Amino acid sequence: MGVGGAGIPPGMNVAAGGMPTGFSAPIHPGAHPGNLGSGLLPNQQATRHARRVYVGNLPVPINEPKLATFFNNALHAVGGTVAQLSGDPILNVYINMEKKFAFVEFRTVEETSNCMSLDGVMMDGIALRVRRPNDYNVLAASTLGPSQPKEGLNLDAIGMDKTAAAGGVPGANPNANLTEDDLAHRLFIGGLPYFLTEPQVKELVEAFGPTKSFTLVVDRETGNSKGYGFFVYENHTVTDTACQGLHGMKMGEKSLTVQRAQRDAGTGPKPVSVSAPAVVPGALPGAEAIAAHMAGEASAAAPPPQSDTPASTVVSLTEMLEVDELRDDVEYGEIMEDMREECGKFGRIESIVIPRPGSEGGDEKVPGLGKVFVRFADLDGAAAARTALHGRKFGGNVVKADFIDEQVFASRAF
Repeated sequence: MGVGGAGIPPGMNVAAGGMPTGFSAPIHPGAHPGNLGSGLLPNQQATRHARRVYVGNLPVPINEPKLATFFNNALHAVGGTVAQLSGDPILNVYINMEKKFAFVEFRTVEETSNCMSLDGVMMDGIALRVRRPNDYNVLAASTLGPSQPKEGLNLDAIGMDKTAAAGGVPGANPNANLTEDDLAHRLFIGGLPYFLTEPQVKELVEAFGPTKSFTLVVDRETGNSKGYGFFVYENHTVTDTACQGLHGMKMGEKSLTVQRAQRDAGTGPKPVSVSAPAVVPGALPGAEAIAAHMAGEASAAAPPPQSDTPASTVVSLTEMLEVDELRDDVEYGEIMEDMREECGKFGRIESIVIPRPGSEGGDEKVPGLGKVFVRFADLDGAAAARTALHGRKFGGNVVKADFIDEQVFASRAF
């Protein structure tokens, strides 16, 4: 059993003394990167995509030995290691210090999948985000070992709620019973007043028809609404009608954003023809604070160079996002809300498009992946946003803002 073992307090950190930055944990003689139950695999690289996890929202300060020790202890404590193996399950840790995320590599597929149950575990008072990396291949991984955490993990041992699911919503994965066609018609709703409850929001959207799935995303710690959610109508033919009817609706001092949360690699979110009123800026509790990152570098930003594209109502923002952030519904929703809040300071927004990774891999086929596209109601708003946002720093990168052709935006030929 690793340092700490069962019964470690939530968030306990026991650094591996003397280990240098770039730490790679020693591989135990009995360890194997594949799933032990499926026999030995000759090529570690073939299983690597299924033996790594992405960890985001890291506390500061942090280093590789500290993070490795934390996850080794946590997996031992919950019973998530392979019984036939001694030693610790982690082989290697890489941390991107500037963007505060890491990749953690395990010795077996089974232990990697068990680690997925640790999403939201507290480290130094901060809830970590545990996700599959963007090179994770669902179909290939299904032949290598279990893709879901095993039942009966003792999450209470590290202070986690067994019923916690993505977004802090108790119960199973809300997308588990949705078909590919359902996912293609799934809608994102943002700009909700925080005091609205799930039944109240569901009643609002069901004015256009009954929903097959509805999730209001809430904060894990407080249970309070984060101001956005996802839903699918039973009758897909009402999807576009609901977008037009709900998008831009005034809710107190806020305006709703309603658009498709499409993941399919072949198409992007469908444009919404209704213009949204001006958005009142405000802080989103628990959000990734894109606005704060960019605003903090305002004084250092240089004026944007002359654009090769004629001025238009659409601005593209690059060098801002990690693909793994967009794969997860909760992080995607937070980013969408942050961009709506920040860009709304410069003018009335008609629509925001943030292309998302494909659900079955093939991310290279998704046009505009990693970029943000914002369509304003007029040229003045777009020009103001480009001038203000170009050159700001985000996550260690310098944001690039430029115009793109309105027809290119409409056809999603980014």
